[in-house]
Amino acid sequence: MEEINPQQNQPQTNPPSVPHEEKNTGMAILAYIIFFIPLLTEAKKDPFVKFHVKQGLLVFIAWIAASVISWILPWQLGIIAMLLRICVFVLMIIGIMSAAKGEQKPLPIIGKFAEQFKF
Repeated sequence: MEEINPQQNQPQTNPPSVPHEEKNTGMAILAYIIFFIPLLTEAKKDPFVKFHVKQGLLVFIAWIAASVISWILPWQLGIIAMLLRICVFVLMIIGIMSAAKGEQKPLPIIGKFAEQFKF
């Protein structure tokens, strides 16, 4: 649609919209909740989804580690285990937000280890 520019009395056209690359954000978000589901679909070929699957796998491993630590620690130190679980939950939320925005940001602290996974 053309608009009249009042200063020049000439039609002003909007620049054509550049089609953005479609990203499979749904599968990337799902990778943080149940990391292996995207690997069972065609989304496993998408590099964006693979990145988030690797990050989701790290979150899962961190959750398992926090659970094992909570079993090992005596009940008096349960606050440490609870803080670890909260930290893992926050990492999961950060990853979901990153995937929803279409970004490929590594997670803080554990994100750099995702590059070591090959699949």
